[in-house]
Amino acid sequence: MGPITFTVVGVLAALLVVVLMKLFEKPKAPPPQPVEDLANLKPQDARVGDVISISGAGDNMTDLDFTSDRVYWFQAGSRRWFDLTGPYHERRVAMRVELGEDVGVAVASEPRKLTLEDLGLSEDDMAQIDERQNTADSFEFDSRIWLYVLSREAQVTRHDQPQPVGFYCWEFREQDGNGIIMVRKESNEPFAVARYQAIPAGDVTIYRRS
Repeated sequence: MGPITFTVVGVLAALLVVVLMKLFEKPKAPPPQPVEDLANLKPQDARVGDVISISGAGDNMTDLDFTSDRVYWFQAGSRRWFDLTGPYHERRVAMRVELGEDVGVAVASEPRKLTLEDLGLSEDDMAQIDERQNTADSFEFDSRIWLYVLSREAQVTRHDQPQPVGFYCWEFREQDGNGIIMVRKESNEPFAVARYQAIPAGDVTIYRRS
């Protein structure tokens, strides 16, 4: 048996040893998954089925407690936020969570259903506000001044309806206050108005149902 034959046999033997080692090697356990801290859930952790409790945001300054049964995911350019909604005292309320470096939280618990006319605005007014894109624009409603923030195309996706729906939105902020008014207009649908109140994230407690 020549030197080349010995070399080939040695290589094959080494390969056989490697293959056998791989066959009998104990598989590595997957890395442990992080355990969710259910006692300290943050607003951005909330999901459908959770019980949401917001300190002092309910009727007569009571806590606003509701079980979330719907979530709507919104995107307008680089901005992303979601609304978790649920029943409360024979009406629907919502917690809005704006995502990003600074998480913003707001609650919509208005007993009355607002319309564009309630704001003293018309469809033509909204078109002009959008055309100007001027943050100095404002209107008066409920004895408060509301300042224009932005208007643009957006999309919304409901948790049980994966197909996104496009709409146009306008956002206004209360001057010297924490109020937010969102106006939405879907194609062939009337204007929809939602009024929110910005709140500290620490006012929100999330209870996860097992």
